[in-house]
Amino acid sequence: MPMHNHEIAAVLNRTAELLEIEGSNPFRVRAYQNAARIVESEGRSIAEMVDEGEDLTRFPGIGEDLAGKIREIVGTGTLSLLQSLQEELPEGLPALMGIGGLGPKRIRRIYDELKVSTPEGLKEAAERGELQKIPGFGRKIEEKVLEDLSRRVTKERRVRYVDADEIASSLVLYLKKLASVREVVVAGSFRRRKDSVGDLDILVTASDAEEVMERFVSYEDVGEVVLHGPTKSTVLLRSGLQVDLRAVPESSYGAALHYFTGSKSHGIAVRRLGQERGLKINEYGVFRDSERVAGRTEEEVFASVGLPYIEPELREDRGEIEAGLKGELPQLVSMGDILGDLHAHTDATDGRSTLTEMVQAAVNRGYRYLAITNHSPHVTVARGLKSDALLRELDEIDRVQELFPGITILKASEVDILEDGSLDYPAGVLARLDFTVCSIHSKFRIPEEKQTERVIRAMDNPGFTIFGHPTGRLIGKRAPYEINLERVMEAALQRGCFLEVNSHPERLDLDDIFCRQAKDMGLRLAISTDAHSAADLDYMSLGINQARRGWLEKGDVINTLPVGELKGIMKRR
Repeated sequence: MPMHNHEIAAVLNRTAELLEIEGSNPFRVRAYQNAARIVESEGRSIAEMVDEGEDLTRFPGIGEDLAGKIREIVGTGTLSLLQSLQEELPEGLPALMGIGGLGPKRIRRIYDELKVSTPEGLKEAAERGELQKIPGFGRKIEEKVLEDLSRRVTKERRVRYVDADEIASSLVLYLKKLASVREVVVAGSFRRRKDSVGDLDILVTASDAEEVMERFVSYEDVGEVVLHGPTKSTVLLRSGLQVDLRAVPESSYGAALHYFTGSKSHGIAVRRLGQERGLKINEYGVFRDSERVAGRTEEEVFASVGLPYIEPELREDRGEIEAGLKGELPQLVSMGDILGDLHAHTDATDGRSTLTEMVQAAVNRGYRYLAITNHSPHVTVARGLKSDALLRELDEIDRVQELFPGITILKASEVDILEDGSLDYPAGVLARLDFTVCSIHSKFRIPEEKQTERVIRAMDNPGFTIFGHPTGRLIGKRAPYEINLERVMEAALQRGCFLEVNSHPERLDLDDIFCRQAKDMGLRLAISTDAHSAADLDYMSLGINQARRGWLEKGDVINTLPVGELKGIMKRR
C-alpha cells in the first residue's frame, strides 16, 4: 500500500524536530520542515509520483538529497537518518517543545542532565526543583513549565480531518471496486466534518456482505485485524487509526446512516421526538410497534418526527432540532458561493508558487478575485517584506493584472500585530493596500487581558481590516493563546472590521463555536486558505466545513460578495 502524503510528511517533520534538538544547522532543519509542508499540501500522491519516476526536485527547496530521502521513505516506510537520530535521542523529546517556552537547546540540556524525555517526567523533575538546578534555567523557568503543564490535559489520539479524508477516500475507492457493493459512506464525526476525528465509521450496502468484509480486512494498510465478522469488522491501520465497517440492508440504510453519523446528543434528541409520536428509532429503522415505517433514507427518518433534512454538519444538538421544527434551518454556505480567496502568499515571502502561478490557479477555480497577502517584515523567518519591497510587489501586481483581465488581484498584506498593538507597516504604506489581514505571530504567552487589548488597539488603526487566524491555535501542536475573543468580536463589529476563518488544515481557526457566536452577533467573516502554494487554494473546502458547522450562510461571509461590494465594505468608516 503506497504511503499517504501525510505519513511521508510526518516522517520528515519528526526528523526535523530531532535534528533541531540535536543542534543541527538551522537551514538543514528548515529544509526538512519545508519538504514536509510541500508533501502535505501536494494534491497528488507523492508515492505515486515516486513510483512513476517523476523528478521531485522540481519542487522549490527540494534538492537531490531531500528527493532521495523522500524516495527512501516511500520505499521503506521510514528514514535511516530518523532511525539513527532516535537511537541517540528518545522519540518523545519533541513533545517537550514549547512547554514553558522550552526550545530545542534547553530540551537537549534537560535530557543530558536529567534523562527526562516525556511531559510526565518533566513535571516530576520540576516538582522536585531539579530544573532550576541546571545552569541557565532558574526558578522562573521552572515555574513556567509547571504552570504550562498544569493546563495541559491528556487527550485521545485524534487525526486531522484532512488526513482522515485522505485515508477515507482511499478506503472508499478500494471497497467500491467490488461489484457487489452499492453504497459506501463514511459516517461519524468525519461526516459531520469535525476538524479532527478519533476513528472512522464506514457503512456499506452490498449483495454479498461477507465478500466486502473479507476485502476490507485484506486492505494493505491494515496493521491489525481487531474483529472480522460477517456484517461488521474492525481494523487498526498502520497509522494507528481505528476503522469500523458495517454492512447494512438497504431497508435500514438511512436509519443506520443517521444513527452512526451522530452526534450522540443529536440522535437522542431525534429519538425523543419519535417517542413522543409513539415511534421507536434505532439503527435498523423507524418502528411503530413491530412495523417498520421508515428508515430507507435519512429523509424518511427526519420526516417521521416532523423534521426536514438536517445537514450532517449541524447535528450537534445545538438548536438544529428546534430550528428544524420551526422551519428556520440555515441555508448553509457552500463552495459555489465563494467568489475569491482573501489570504494567499507567494514566493516573494514564504510561499512556494509565483504570483502568476497563484493567479492562474485562482482563475482555474473560477474565482473572481484573489488577494496577495505576503508577510510584513516582523516575520523574519518568513522573509517578510520591508516597505520598499512591498511597494515593488504592488507594481508587479499591476503588471500581472494585465495578463488576467477576468480576475481582480487585490493588493493586500498579512501585517503583524506587534506587542504594543501597533501594525508592522506605517500608515502611508497601509493606505496603498486594498485591505489587510492582521495577525499575531509572536508573544503568544501574553496574559489574556493584555492580549485582548493588544488586538483591540490594533483594530483602532484604520489600516486594520481582517483579524487573521484569531486564536493562533495549531491543531495538535499549539493551544490557542489566551484572549477574550467575545470582546474582540464586539470591537470588530463596532469598528467595521472582520475576522477570518483560516482554512489551513493545521489551523481551522475560527472553530465552529466561534463561527456561530460571530453569526449571532451579526459579525461577518472571511473564509480564506492562507495558501502558500497554488495547490493550497484547495483548502477552501476545509474552511467551508468549519463555517457550515458554525451555521454560516452566504450572507455571513464577505468573500461571497462581488469585488466592488467587497471593496466597499472594507473601507473603514
